[in-house]
Amino acid sequence: MDKARPLFSRRVILRGGLAGLAAMMSPSLLASCSSEGGAPPPPATPGEPLFGVPIDGPKLVSRIAEIGPLGDPDANGVKLPPGFSARIVAKTNTKPLDSSDYVWHIAPDGGATFLLEDGGYVYVSNSEVPIAGGVGALRFDAAGKLVDAYPILSMTNINCAGGPTPWGTWLSCEEASRGRVFECDPRGEHEAVVRPALGIFKHEAAAIDRVKHHVYLTEDEDDGCFYRFVPDKLNRHGFADISSGKLQVAEVGMDGSVKWLDVPDPLYEGLTPTRKQVAGATLFDGGEGIWYHEGIVYFSAKGEGRVYAYDTMTETLAVIYDAKEAETPILTGVDNITVSHSGDVLVAEDTGDMQIVAILPSGELKPLVQVMGHDKSEITGPAFDPSGTRLYFSSQRGDGSGGVTYEVTGPFHAPA
Repeated sequence: MDKARPLFSRRVILRGGLAGLAAMMSPSLLASCSSEGGAPPPPATPGEPLFGVPIDGPKLVSRIAEIGPLGDPDANGVKLPPGFSARIVAKTNTKPLDSSDYVWHIAPDGGATFLLEDGGYVYVSNSEVPIAGGVGALRFDAAGKLVDAYPILSMTNINCAGGPTPWGTWLSCEEASRGRVFECDPRGEHEAVVRPALGIFKHEAAAIDRVKHHVYLTEDEDDGCFYRFVPDKLNRHGFADISSGKLQVAEVGMDGSVKWLDVPDPLYEGLTPTRKQVAGATLFDGGEGIWYHEGIVYFSAKGEGRVYAYDTMTETLAVIYDAKEAETPILTGVDNITVSHSGDVLVAEDTGDMQIVAILPSGELKPLVQVMGHDKSEITGPAFDPSGTRLYFSSQRGDGSGGVTYEVTGPFHAPA
């Protein structure tokens, strides 16, 4: 694969993804769509342990292209565009709410939000520390008021990023050599469940294709792989059953075409690490954040300074950003990712300028947030609330005294 330049433009990628999604929904293809081109996975068997509540949020359109330049730092040291405001919602070793005994965790990392039936929502955040890691949750009411804080996973190992599922659970990934993936309940009503079928390796993040029912995973190694999990069946919510299936790695051709190769020992029960079991696998330096949006899987590779886009319909991979080739590389240390409702790819910086920068569908870069005075930290866990007007993220180490979790409010989106 030629990694020196994009294989095709963002607009071509997005157009192909949207066309592919439409094609997937046509009656003639619904019956034949599957992981391998045959029949779709069968439904789950009765009695399968399952939690999560799938709730779709409102239809929105992005206004990020209209956002102005960053202004001067506010009282919390956050530089924002005109019309935006920021507040701190949690700090390491501090109770977010006086009414709760829960203390916010060390090293907040990957995060996501989940809509609730009453219009409120939960923001979850990983704790990237050895042995005593896990996931914390902040619950907000429909007006954005913080009303509860609690843990949803405890005593796990280096929980870095992860990803939300379409059925309303959080996949928390361990960034350790024998790291696992835990499925967590954002509501805190069910115990987390380990999902070994998603592989045992140095996990970074996960994203789920809600049309083809595949799970895509990144690996934070300098010779890591880009993985795909193909489920054996669907769960009772009609999405991927992640309890069993086949783990594969990507082999990328010079033209960007991707072949998926089976991993023989995904549980790493033998002597060979998962990433080294397939000789033809394409290696990526420091796989980081990953996000699925309308047929495209976006992911970053920090060691390469690149952001990639994988088209799930054409099974091709392209580079949409390369810091080494950018005329003005305002985006460096590419790390966690989220995507707006219109396909703007928001990339958080690990070091760099401590910014969240949007890559617009046109390819233009637009800084949205910058945290000042946290030069030895990194931005983690960017996630929009269901209204698309609040963006949550953390400075993992803050100014050296501990992690800080922020909420930025403003016109990121508008109703569709």
